[in-house]
Amino acid sequence: MENIAQVGFKAGLCALFILPIARALYLRISQSCSLPLPPGPPASPVGHHPAALVEQWIETYGPVISMHNADAVLVIVGRHEEALEIMEKNGACLADRPPSIAGGEILGRGMRFVQMRVGDRLRNFRKTAHAHLQLRSAQTYEPMQAFHARNAVLDILNEPSLHQRHIKRLPSVIFRVVYGKTTPTALDDPYLLQLQRMIPRIQSAMIPGAYLVDKYPLLRYVPGYGRDLKAWSEEEYSMLFGKLNWVRNEMAKNTAPHSITRDLLSRPEEHALSDGEMAYLSGSLIGAGSDTTAVAISTIIMAAAYFPHAQAKVQEELDTVIGRDSAPAFSDRHLLPQLQAFILEALRWRPVNPIGFPHRATKDIIWKGYRIPAGATVFGNHWAIGRDPAVYPDPETFNPQRWLDNDGRLKENMRLFTFGFGRRACPGTHVANRSMFIVTALILWSFKLSEDPSAPIDDMAFSKGVVSHQLPFAVCFDTRMEESKLRKILESYVEETEF
Repeated sequence: MENIAQVGFKAGLCALFILPIARALYLRISQSCSLPLPPGPPASPVGHHPAALVEQWIETYGPVISMHNADAVLVIVGRHEEALEIMEKNGACLADRPPSIAGGEILGRGMRFVQMRVGDRLRNFRKTAHAHLQLRSAQTYEPMQAFHARNAVLDILNEPSLHQRHIKRLPSVIFRVVYGKTTPTALDDPYLLQLQRMIPRIQSAMIPGAYLVDKYPLLRYVPGYGRDLKAWSEEEYSMLFGKLNWVRNEMAKNTAPHSITRDLLSRPEEHALSDGEMAYLSGSLIGAGSDTTAVAISTIIMAAAYFPHAQAKVQEELDTVIGRDSAPAFSDRHLLPQLQAFILEALRWRPVNPIGFPHRATKDIIWKGYRIPAGATVFGNHWAIGRDPAVYPDPETFNPQRWLDNDGRLKENMRLFTFGFGRRACPGTHVANRSMFIVTALILWSFKLSEDPSAPIDDMAFSKGVVSHQLPFAVCFDTRMEESKLRKILESYVEETEF
């Protein structure tokens, strides 16, 4: 046995190493707690703050601002460098979402992918989504994306006044990817109508402060409170399980096409997902992939009509590279930097998600002498970041050339955070980018877009919400060749096969 002297010596040796470490940790914590929050306006940290107003605050108070009230702290990042430093480099401690009783728990039953809290379920969802939406997988979806893009152009050719409704049918691609089936082309398809009815409900419930239960969680137990939310939840649950069971039944008959859902049902142990989780993961991919892509493409259409000179540059490139006897394809993508720059500028000009999605800090983040405390809600504001004059000079000017270098190639050092930040970035980036490219290429190759003189475009007419939808707007679509020739080229462009 060790004698008392030996024990005392070892204890003293441990203290020699442990005490300085403990003291350093204590000093770090106490110093951190004494640091101030970033400056900000005297506004409530709860509620919807319009993106344009946030931009004014950023210009007044600095690139990172805060609002606080009691224990509620809201931090908004509004400039490009700060987004890299805070949202990206500290992505590990901003991977969580703040609690959402209305949208996340009541409506989404804790399984809404975009609102999911950090934990095993989120890890399983992300692992599964990335496996099916990574670059290699996204490339295999290109034939069906080209097919549905062609159909959208033919729909616009037939009924140009309904262009926004035609674009909303492009989610047929993600339906095919997720469930192995597509929707009919009819505008009154029941499933499509149900989805379009549900998405605004979900997005409205995600707006901070939209429901009082998010501030007072006990309200969820009050009889009668949230009746609409619970009814919508039942409707969504029934729809998602209906689709899951449809795939399961097709598998039993050995007629199920390849799809993400079929893969989930075929290998449940590998994916470690319950039936409910599989249903909601599939539904989350449909909801996110369909709505945001449709909004992005409508923004690109609006920009083309609103900025004819920028549109003309893209069409000059299309005519030079592609010609007028065949339509652009995915293989042409690297040859069309003007077109890619136009897409990037349109998404910077009117971002799909202006305010960003909320993140929750899981530990203190120290930034330039300020403290973003653990538990704070943190937004990367896409509208303000995309108007950072240090990165995008003259930001209110629509200028796709800002994305190109002197040799006309896309700049490698410029970035747009369209798909989110850090570990909560959208896993469907590769699929969405390809959809935007092929639809934009085909539309601008086929038509010259312009404003309707009798109904000028209001470029600020967007709905409020986490995803900012265009209000109805008119565009004139003039074919860039004889209509008969255009139809012939498009109809032979790609055939529908078992993709």
